[in-house]
Amino acid sequence: MKTEFVDVNETRKNVRVEIPSDIVNSEIDRIARGYSKKARIPGFRPGKAPPSVIKHRYKDQILHDVAHDLIPRAVDDALRERGVEPVDTPDVRDVTIEEGQPLTFTASFDTLPAFDPGDLATIALRKPRVAIDEDAVNGALQRLRERAARFEPVEERGIDHGDTAVLDVERRDGNGPAQSHRDVSIELGAKSNPPGFDEQLLGLQVGTTKPFTIHYPADYPIGEMANADVSYTVTVKGVKRRVLPDLDDEFAKDLGDFDTLDALRGQVRQDLEREARFAADREVRAELMKALAKRLPFEVPSSLVEREVERRIEDFARRLVDQNVDPRQAGIDWQAFRDSQQEPAREAVAGALVLDEITRREQLLVTDEEVEQEVGRFAERTGRTAAAVRAALEKEGGLSRIYAGLRREKSIDFALARATIAGE
Repeated sequence: MKTEFVDVNETRKNVRVEIPSDIVNSEIDRIARGYSKKARIPGFRPGKAPPSVIKHRYKDQILHDVAHDLIPRAVDDALRERGVEPVDTPDVRDVTIEEGQPLTFTASFDTLPAFDPGDLATIALRKPRVAIDEDAVNGALQRLRERAARFEPVEERGIDHGDTAVLDVERRDGNGPAQSHRDVSIELGAKSNPPGFDEQLLGLQVGTTKPFTIHYPADYPIGEMANADVSYTVTVKGVKRRVLPDLDDEFAKDLGDFDTLDALRGQVRQDLEREARFAADREVRAELMKALAKRLPFEVPSSLVEREVERRIEDFARRLVDQNVDPRQAGIDWQAFRDSQQEPAREAVAGALVLDEITRREQLLVTDEEVEQEVGRFAERTGRTAAAVRAALEKEGGLSRIYAGLRREKSIDFALARATIAGE
């Protein structure tokens, strides 16, 4: 087999491969014999058609199968002989195959050269100071009050700001059929309400029916609603107002194992401080990844960037689905979103590549015991046995991701321990 490697740039490589004709012919004969056993050709008994007839009748299929079998093996052999490890499956093009002729093709792939990440001690990071003031504690307590609010019926007046109205709603969009919804609860002031909807409800009392039309602005985020007129008819069936509990010892007791409001306040402060420490750690790690990304001495392979962009798109779409939002109906310009993720994806991949190089150079290894501990933590979070989690991970190929994740965590810890962090 003949091979010719060409460096397109520091990471992109091409290899031109020529497989000798005798190997091609032998593979054609082998594939043709397989077709002969199953072929049904008029004038011949099953399995008795001459090879020349089989090759002529099934030429395209046979040549396709031959290329499908020979090319991956040839690529693997060429890369192994050269000592090259691609970061992704090579792209194959310019395939030429005919009986009696060599099979030729070109494979393009990305690879990563070794490089020096530099002196990690020269990385300067700043960790935000963790400080929780009284306003933050009071804000958290207020949110607890709002979550514990109860609703009381309103009878002596009409709908007002902050009320929750129970409505029968008939909605008509253009010339389409009317859509009816019963006992819909609408909280006045909610961000999800249509523009101008709240104002139409103000002052209405129980038993009132009111028709009105809402014009959705041209920049409305849901594309199919932008610049549209929608007619509504609402009938008020009930009005409720939200009543917040008093902020006192009884409120604290209702929330849990707290004897006094001061005890609850102390726990809230501890929770906020812990969250602030986590946020500060995340910020330092993010700054570290940006600093490491700048140390990559070559362009990030486009195949890795595209893979990261696809992962981000899938993750975003999955979060929408978790919120019961159909990604196809969310009014999102997915091409614009894809474009916006190119640079963040490039930076994330660059930082990860530098981390991987640190792992290789420093020989940071992950032990089987550490993997088992991680599996155990995952099992505990999901309420399953460690054996069940491990079996599922082995079936899905997930253990390798755990190894990779733990290796990168070790690399991050290694880099953070050597970086200069102000504010600690």
